[in-house]
Amino acid sequence: MRKLVGVLGLLLLTLPAVCQSTSKYQVATILEIKSHQQSEAATSDLASYDVSVKVGETIYVVLYTPHLGESGAKYAAGQDLLVKIGTTTITYNDIMGRSYEVPIETQRPVPAAKEHSR
Repeated sequence: MRKLVGVLGLLLLTLPAVCQSTSKYQVATILEIKSHQQSEAATSDLASYDVSVKVGETIYVVLYTPHLGESGAKYAAGQDLLVKIGTTTITYNDIMGRSYEVPIETQRPVPAAKEHSR
């Protein structure tokens, strides 16, 4: 009887870990980086970029503002990175493993490949 109670207790303790949904990171390819056009009312001195990334069959455009001391965003086109897609944000990790979220501005399906006729 004691063993049964112990096993049952162990199962109840591990159940929450099994039931939690795990977030799935996916490979994203940076397609294009453009300077973000701010409205004239915006007075921020920080440069921001509209970054297009392809994840699966979807292209997302996110608003990326470099953190203090970062400057390589303009040269990242073509690189792959791991991202987690949320409802309104995309999460990525920097080289040090710190997580950052960027807002999704737009998303669209990847255009179908054109067939060439001969």
